[in-house]
Amino acid sequence: MEVPSSLPLTHLFDLTSSSPPPTSKPFIPVTIIRCCSSSSSTTSAAAPKHSGRARRLSADSTTTQSSDRSTVRAIHLKKVEEFRTKGFAYNTPPKHLLPLSSKTTLISPKPSPPPPISATNTTVQLQEKLLYLDSLGIDLIPLLTTHPPLISTPLSHIKSTISYLSTTISLSPPALHRLISLCPEILTLPLPFIISAITFLLREAHVTSHNLRHVIHRRPRLLTSDVKTRLRPALYFLQGTIGISEINKHAHLLSSSVEDKFLPRIEYFHENIGISYDDTILIFRRFPSLFCYSIKDNLEPKFNYFVVEMGRDLKELVDFPQYFSFSLENRIKRRHLRCTEKGVCLPLPAMLRSSERRFMERLEVCCDSSMPVKNSPFWNFTHNDYQ
Repeated sequence: MEVPSSLPLTHLFDLTSSSPPPTSKPFIPVTIIRCCSSSSSTTSAAAPKHSGRARRLSADSTTTQSSDRSTVRAIHLKKVEEFRTKGFAYNTPPKHLLPLSSKTTLISPKPSPPPPISATNTTVQLQEKLLYLDSLGIDLIPLLTTHPPLISTPLSHIKSTISYLSTTISLSPPALHRLISLCPEILTLPLPFIISAITFLLREAHVTSHNLRHVIHRRPRLLTSDVKTRLRPALYFLQGTIGISEINKHAHLLSSSVEDKFLPRIEYFHENIGISYDDTILIFRRFPSLFCYSIKDNLEPKFNYFVVEMGRDLKELVDFPQYFSFSLENRIKRRHLRCTEKGVCLPLPAMLRSSERRFMERLEVCCDSSMPVKNSPFWNFTHNDYQ
């Protein structure tokens, strides 16, 4: 057997090298291996033969692994491209499977857009909502004007909300109609949001289940107010700062903002009118509904008339803050003028709280006799008689 070689192997074998031919072709040395019959020669010849085969197998194995790895890389990259074009998410292949010669940048696929909604389907859904709400005596068109998200609200969600309000709270159809008319956003709110508000009223505000319908009917905004940001801060302020113990009797105030409604009215009485802070807190503790009155449209004109026209003392407002709950034109001015004509000065409760017949009777009695002084027990009787 002839094996091309460039190294001398005379120290292992009995070698005879052929001389180069006299032609001009390039010389390639050839080593002739003569197989000997002795075992030592056979053994020594077999060893390099096995070693050469191992090197060739190792080289073939390395080439095969490199080829397989390149194939796997190509398959992964092909799948990435397929999923990217189809709009599906795909995990980035391991780094050892990415090509080493070039940098591969995988761009996360954009979410596939929702299927387009045809105008026909939208019209049909809107007609279904219109018919359903009309069966309850509710006109959808004004609600869409005040709360446009109702257009995209599923009919199933509206039905589940109305069913919960009708069965769990047992709202009557007129009460339900009033609730939706004043707060149309209740039909778009998640049902757990409404449940959390009702749970707060029952557990923390201590509203009884019997009075729950009355509370919601009086203040529907309670069901659309967030518990953490609106209801609970108002509860803590009314109980802690003002000192209202029976908050369930004034649950309608819980949907009001502490910063926008409570504090400005306290500042008005304390800073503008000049009543001390303790007396101001006492005023709101005695008459918490005063928080609902407008400063510009209610408190200011009535206070100006109280000071300028009636000439009364501020202590009377502290004792009887309900003065601001009466109509300025129909009750306060008319009765004050009658008292002025008769030359009588009645306490605020006796002048404003009594009925028209009782007021005229009291006025006639006072015209025929003098009013008792304030330190007299008759004054206390007359004053407390109308508390």
